Amino acid sequence: MLILRLLVVLMTALLVLSGAMFVLTRNRKYLDFAWQTLRFAVLVILVFALLFVLERYVLAGWRVML
Repeated sequence: MLILRLLVVLMTALLVLSGAMFVLTRNRKYLDFAWQTLRFAVLVILVFALLFVLERYVLAGWRVML
């Protein structure tokens, strides 16, 4: 969970900074970078959620069956 929290903080900082750089410079590459960062963050969070569900329900159910 600590890794996930650290990732959320870093992604939020990246999004805010790249958004601020876009507002200040009107350079489209900062907005594209923010979009790529957001997509990556969502992908990583979905992978963590899938692993959490796998651990919580599938592996716990497997232990009950044994």
